[in-house]
Amino acid sequence: MPYQAINGSFEVASRLGHSTAVVRAMAERAEFHVPAEHLQNVDWIRSKVRPRSDFPIDDKTGRLSAALAIDGSRMAERVRDGLPSVVYGYAQAVAAYVDLAIMELQRAERFVDPVAIDRAVNTALVSLDLPTAGAYTHAGIDIATSWREAINQLFRTKKIEVNRLNQSLLDLLMLLHGQPGKPASAVPVNCPHEDCEAHDVPVSRDGHDCPACGKNLYPTDTLRIHEEVVEEGTNETALGRLMSVVELLVLVGLTSLLWEQSRSELLCSTLFIVDGPLAMYGPPAKLRSRALSFFQSMAASTPGHGPYLCGLEKTGAMVDYASQLARHDVLKRGDLLVCDQQVIDTVTNSSNAVAYGKETYWGRKFIYRARDGRVVVPTVMPTSGPAYDSTGGQPGPDGYPTLPAILDVIDRTGSSMYQDGIIPVAAAHGKAAFPIGVGTDVLRLVAKRKLGLDKSPTTPL
Repeated sequence: MPYQAINGSFEVASRLGHSTAVVRAMAERAEFHVPAEHLQNVDWIRSKVRPRSDFPIDDKTGRLSAALAIDGSRMAERVRDGLPSVVYGYAQAVAAYVDLAIMELQRAERFVDPVAIDRAVNTALVSLDLPTAGAYTHAGIDIATSWREAINQLFRTKKIEVNRLNQSLLDLLMLLHGQPGKPASAVPVNCPHEDCEAHDVPVSRDGHDCPACGKNLYPTDTLRIHEEVVEEGTNETALGRLMSVVELLVLVGLTSLLWEQSRSELLCSTLFIVDGPLAMYGPPAKLRSRALSFFQSMAASTPGHGPYLCGLEKTGAMVDYASQLARHDVLKRGDLLVCDQQVIDTVTNSSNAVAYGKETYWGRKFIYRARDGRVVVPTVMPTSGPAYDSTGGQPGPDGYPTLPAILDVIDRTGSSMYQDGIIPVAAAHGKAAFPIGVGTDVLRLVAKRKLGLDKSPTTPL
């Protein structure tokens, strides 16, 4: 390569530098079915498209005046040279509150005032860190037990502090298993200890011993995150599950705050947006039913249609399919596609689409092409009943009275920071993302200090 090194020799190409090009070339020659590339006859899709005019804003409630987006990020880093098995993990969730009125005023100005934009956005953050592999909370335990102990401790000590909200993650976990304003006194736990088959043991926030095997149980064991933890590897999957749970608990805390303090005003004028679908995956997926029950109970005791909840997906098969529909102008600006069983069957290439989402999603997917051309895939919670079930669920949109206000906010908050983005999510993502380079180095140094790996050996080997 035409780059000369300090010693006078030319730079040698990376041994693996060609791998990406080779893999892409092989994929181009391979034959496989990609639903997003095989639209062909789309007449059947057009019958499921609804124009934006079918979803007018309710004159009584009016347009929403604020949006609060929640986003999370995670990172697992090998923290000591020579010990690649030692991995330390970080996860954090950010809530970004955006005053839509200020944003719209700035949109009308010739030059945007950065001070006004800064005042329109307020953020709050909760962060967690723990050893994910190769290091343990103490001697004599395996990695799964180490995770159990670390999560239990983190949920007791980490708090979400916003305005008058000052609750630990454990407080919010108990609240999620109860009703708005009435946290549960215990949560169901499957005993995680080997050879013990006790299921749905009620465990209080203080924890207690298993009635079957006599070993300790924590209330956070209900999340079952430890089931995906392995001795070898970085355990980033389990870290991602933990981050998703924290995002949900942040949503529970912030909606509860407005439900208790300003139920008829702020709660009914704010759109809560989760970056990603309204869903829970993996071992914590049982929280899906808890989230649906909790927020539907909140909706039943809130004036109007509030709370307004929405998930927004940026990646996935449905997003790819939506982009193709827009590219071929099947979806025009202002069009909403109802994703019924036939659409899901096509996108997932499945013969059992009726079972899609019933174990994971607590909101229903729609495809919307905004009036400025952006394509988004929102998930919206139904007023009552499940979004998906074994009979096909509620394709809508009749069961989703919050949908018109959600589409209105999507139309009003277009962002150029990333493709098909909206401003509240972009603001949350900007605060949640871990910085590359220097930021990663700082996190690595912090991990070394916490694990006691920052000291050099004092005695020769």
